[in-house]
Amino acid sequence: MRQKVLVIKLGSAVITNANGNINKAIIKKIVADVSHLNRQYKIVLVSSGAVSSGKKYIDGYKGTLLQRKVAAAIGNPILIQLYRSCFKKSGLTVAQALCERSHFSNRKQFLQLRDTFKTFWSHNVIPVVNENDVISDLELKFSDNDELATLLAIAFDADSLVLCTSVGGFLDNEKKITREVKAIDTAVLSLVRKGEKSEFGLGGMLSKLTFTRLATNLGIHVIMCGLQSLTPITDALNKKTGTWFHAQRSALKNRQKWLASGSITLGNIQLDKGAAKAVSERKSLLTVGIAGIEGSFAAGEVVQLMNEDKTIIGVAKAKLNSMELKKYLKEKNIIAAHANDIVLI
Repeated sequence: MRQKVLVIKLGSAVITNANGNINKAIIKKIVADVSHLNRQYKIVLVSSGAVSSGKKYIDGYKGTLLQRKVAAAIGNPILIQLYRSCFKKSGLTVAQALCERSHFSNRKQFLQLRDTFKTFWSHNVIPVVNENDVISDLELKFSDNDELATLLAIAFDADSLVLCTSVGGFLDNEKKITREVKAIDTAVLSLVRKGEKSEFGLGGMLSKLTFTRLATNLGIHVIMCGLQSLTPITDALNKKTGTWFHAQRSALKNRQKWLASGSITLGNIQLDKGAAKAVSERKSLLTVGIAGIEGSFAAGEVVQLMNEDKTIIGVAKAKLNSMELKKYLKEKNIIAAHANDIVLI
């Protein structure tokens, strides 16, 4: 029976304390659970904690972009060495994989990345993934590791994506964990408190729901859970803890899934009613149907398509860059994105 892919994301808040020190007991518990799950899954472990681990070595740390780069460079070896020593006791080897946006937005690099991970698994190696903070800048960096984990789950056609959180799942109005969510709709989104985010990480529940919606729309189960139990990941997969977000049916082909996964945060194109209807009928997007453009992107890059309510309805590979699109907004018969390069989600 073919092993399914399981992507697990650990945030800074769940593996470090207030001083930025990694909680070794938590890491050991996670490693024991992951080592057991490795018998039935191909595992990808996305771990935050590098910046938190390294910032205490920087005098006067204020969290600037350059300071975060240095902190990550200091903290990554600390983090990977801990994982290495813990997994070694289970007879497993780890590999550090530092990813960049281009690994997902560039099709050639994406395929190389996928082949590398397949080689990891063929040698029973657990990839521990983080962003390559040292060379990332504001335009190219991931919004947070929730995004990186989601892109990896889509890239490897994962069965499930586990997002470990400090609150233990998705909370309802009474701050109780909701056990199952069949679809992420306006009622679910209304439960998210504005500005909510963890003390240590960049992400928050709104971020998690955004990427959860993309993953579930592409056929991936998403589970948000805490790490309180003895076998937290296993318990979450068995629906004993956390929140289970149901995967939706997806008939998208691999290239279409790549288009969808490469779109996050690069840019948004808002469509008027007529253009949204045309796109839904598998027609090309014309510049005259564009109501607004956000972000800066080049021709050939993938952007999100939004309707008048600013709900994401799909993604597309732009034929023109953002400046050219703005220039031709009132021109007729100019194609902004060809029908073959549009994926509805």
